[in-house]
Amino acid sequence: MRPRGRTGREVRPVRDHAVFRYLRRNRRPLAVLAAWGLLPAAQTFLLGYGLARALDDGFLAGRTGVGLAWLAAAGGGVLAGAFGTTRVHRAVGALAEPLRDGLVREVVARGLHRAVRAGRPESGTADVSRLTHQVEIARDSFAGLVLVLQMFVCTLAGSLAGLASLAPVLLPVVLGPLLLALALFAWSLRPLARRQRAVLVADEALADAFGETAGGLRDITAAGVRGRAEAAVGARVDAELAAALALGRWGAVRVVALGLGGQLPILLLLFLGPWLLRNGVTPGGLLGALTFVTQALLPALQALLGGVGSAGTRLAVVIARLRTDPLPPQGPPAEPARERAGAAVEPSGAAPAERAGPAPAREAPAPGARAARRRPAVELRGVTFAYGGRAEPVLDGLDLAVPPGGHLAVVGPSGAGKSTLAALAAGLLAPRAGRVALCGRPVAGRTAAELAALRVLIPQEAYVFRGSVADNLSYLRAAPLPAAALTAAAEAVGAGDLVDRLGGPAGQVDPAALSAGERQLLALTRAFLSPAPVALLDEATCHLDPAAEAGAERAFAARPGGTLVVIAHRISSARRADRVLVLDGAEAHSGTPSELLGRSALFRDLAAGWSDPSRAPGDADGVDAVAGPGLADDGGQVVAHRALREP
Repeated sequence: MRPRGRTGREVRPVRDHAVFRYLRRNRRPLAVLAAWGLLPAAQTFLLGYGLARALDDGFLAGRTGVGLAWLAAAGGGVLAGAFGTTRVHRAVGALAEPLRDGLVREVVARGLHRAVRAGRPESGTADVSRLTHQVEIARDSFAGLVLVLQMFVCTLAGSLAGLASLAPVLLPVVLGPLLLALALFAWSLRPLARRQRAVLVADEALADAFGETAGGLRDITAAGVRGRAEAAVGARVDAELAAALALGRWGAVRVVALGLGGQLPILLLLFLGPWLLRNGVTPGGLLGALTFVTQALLPALQALLGGVGSAGTRLAVVIARLRTDPLPPQGPPAEPARERAGAAVEPSGAAPAERAGPAPAREAPAPGARAARRRPAVELRGVTFAYGGRAEPVLDGLDLAVPPGGHLAVVGPSGAGKSTLAALAAGLLAPRAGRVALCGRPVAGRTAAELAALRVLIPQEAYVFRGSVADNLSYLRAAPLPAAALTAAAEAVGAGDLVDRLGGPAGQVDPAALSAGERQLLALTRAFLSPAPVALLDEATCHLDPAAEAGAERAFAARPGGTLVVIAHRISSARRADRVLVLDGAEAHSGTPSELLGRSALFRDLAAGWSDPSRAPGDADGVDAVAGPGLADDGGQVVAHRALREP
């Protein structure tokens, strides 16, 4: 079945968007357009010819009635032309709208193809310009071009027929300068098209620059390269301005062509008037010729030069851009040079690698359960990620390995990349370079169901839905769990009292009636019941008090075979972990909490500014009520030197 345009008219599919081929494949709308164009042509003919006959055969001959009749005929031609013009616009719509629909389909298809092959969604910023800007330019330019060409052809046909009917000697006086003007204008079309293309290329480059800059604003501010970013975008703006000015300078050619074809014939008719009158041209014929030039040919030529010079060149360039836009090269982008130190968190007893180089090639593990257990539960090798094609990387060449059953805390200032690290490990973000694996399996290319079987991610804003408590808690399980298992899990995480207050597993959950901390407790219990071996807590306990947070983290750390990665917002979470990863801008440090107190100035600063009022000095977590020298597990590194704060 052939597609239909918005007008309901059947149109042939737009396989190749070359305009002339498209027109050949849609002859029926063209035939309708030509048929309705006869009425505007008749209007032009009657305008000059009727005025000449009214003067010669009517008013100058003393027959007023005849003169008025010819004027009435000219007025009737105006009405007929107006009716034909409305029909012409409908026929143009039947041609333009299907062309637009075909262009949209091809732009979307090419954009998706590019994104899949490039592997970088941010590379599609120029496609936004194509879809929202260039396709509309093509549709509007095509419709405008068809209209001006149809109007000029009809006007030219009516005018030449009228001049020939009045006096053949008038034809060379009017037609000669007109042909000279059209030749000059045709010569200028190629340079106009080149400059129009430069404008569109500059527009795409500016759209890309704006998109990349907007996507990397945080990194631009953090890296202190605002001036360089402003200069880069400013250069794109200047380039587009220069291209637009170069295009505008060629407008002078249109002015010269308009003077030759539309105004020079008027001067020639006036200058040669006495000679024409002596050679058979009547006064009415001379007046009719001036009417054809001033009221028909001059406006039609002006519209033609403006329409083809702007709309025509824009259409040719846009169609070429949309059809021949090159696809990006296959394969992943080149890995950037690593400037930051990697950080590795190895199994207990292994020395931490603070400045790891490129990861060696992994050999295939030996078969068997022991080889499987040696695979890290969470592994990042040479991972680089940035928000935007030209933004500074948030993580650059990061190496990380968390063993099965390990407990890692990630700390650092805001914007250091902690949540980005969690999203990369969960498979929600794709790195620019490097490899991410869970339980020895690469994350890239896995479906949502396959990722859900490997990890569970609990974000800062917990999600619960209206329904029973059992439905909320067992949402990540393939089959419903007994009420006793749900209650036990809630007690382990610290949500037992909340579940009892809601009426047990059969109770109903109203998300609006719960506090942020209560929603986090339900989400934590749901994640605790998940069969996924890796749990990623991205500040998932930020709305809980320190005691509740400690209980929830201990429950996750004690899950049989489970691995816990905590994006910590309290330093007490780091003190509870087996190992800690400190993200600090250009550096990354790893080690046990005690080791990092001696090696990482940032970790020392964070530890000095934190106290946990829920714990007594020397508790099992090693978290003291007040940071200061001489306390349990101090070793002389922790010194309170300023007001306490929560990182």
